[in-house]
Parts: sequence; C-alpha cells; structure tokens
Amino acid sequence: MLLDEDPATLIHHTINNFNTAPDKLAISRIQSNVSSLEQERDRRLREAETALKKLSRQLNTQQTQYEELSSTHSSSAHASEIARLDTQKFRIAKATSDLEMETERLSSQAADLAGRLQELELQGVEGMADEAARRRDPVDDEVLLRLSVYRSLGIDLERDDKDGEFCKAVVRNDRKGDVHVVNIDKKFSRFFYANYFWQTI
Repeated sequence: MLLDEDPATLIHHTINNFNTAPDKLAISRIQSNVSSLEQERDRRLREAETALKKLSRQLNTQQTQYEELSSTHSSSAHASEIARLDTQKFRIAKATSDLEMETERLSSQAADLAGRLQELELQGVEGMADEAARRRDPVDDEVLLRLSVYRSLGIDLERDDKDGEFCKAVVRNDRKGDVHVVNIDKKFSRFFYANYFWQTI
C-alpha cells in the first residue's frame, strides 16, 4: 500500500501533534536539578571528610597527651607526696599551737611585771629594812627600780648628756623580732608613753 504523502512529512506532523516541547523542558529542568544535587552532595561530602580528618587529628593529640600523662604519673610518688604534705601540715599546726601558748605565757608575764611596776610606783622606797638603803636617795632607788622593771619588759631608757633627763627609749619585742626607738618629748604625758610602750611590747 502506497502512502499519499511523503513518510518524512507524516512523521514530522506526528511529532508536532504529540507536543513534546514541555516534556523536553521538564527533562532539562530535572537534569539541572540532578546536577545541582550532585554538586551539593559532593560539597557536603568534602566538608564531612574535612571534619572527620580534623576530629581524627584531635583524637590522636588527646591520645598522645593521655599516654604521656599516664607514663609520667606514679601512684606511689603521689601517695608519698600526700604523706609528706600531711606531716608538714601537722608540724605547722603544732608550731602554731606552741607559739600561741608562748604568747599567752609572755603576755601573762608582762601583765605581772606591769602590776609589779605599778605597785612599786605606789609604794616608793618605803619599808626597806636595809639601813644603807634607807640612807640612799629615795629618788635614785625609785629610778633604779623603774629602770630594772622597764629593762625586764624589753625597754631601755637613755639619758641626755646635757641635762640628765631621759630622752630616748629603745623598745624590743623578742616575740615579733621588732625594735622601736622612741624619742621622749616632754610635751607628751607619761600616760601617753606608758600606753604606747605597752602596745608595742
């Protein structure tokens, strides 16, 4: 059977009747999307590989540090150091307790000496049985007693070469290891200096 028209023409008309242009556009869009997805997948894959390599390096570093610490750590040495520190702590506590007891003893002794000084100042030199002592100047005896008590408290007084008045006091605190030199001025009262000396010692 012979066709009335040319087969090529018939095929062309048939293709045009199918209207394949939208399908071609859809296929083109699909191919473009597939290409974009492949590129995004490759990018994410590269990022994941980079992050994995970074984590692997960090893990290796941590493992190396752990191995170094494990090799240098000694449980016996640690226990020995703890025992040494405990012994040192107990020694310090005992020394502190001893110092506190010595401080209380010296404070009590200082208070007793201060009371004795006050009693001597009130009594003066009366009641001395020794005849030779009675013939001495009471003022000199009182001064000697005061100097003796002051010296027992760690206070040395110095006289002025010109008028013989006391012009300087050296106050020593053996407990603290301090030495204070005080110039005595007449414009301050005896109570002021007594209070200052007592606070210093």
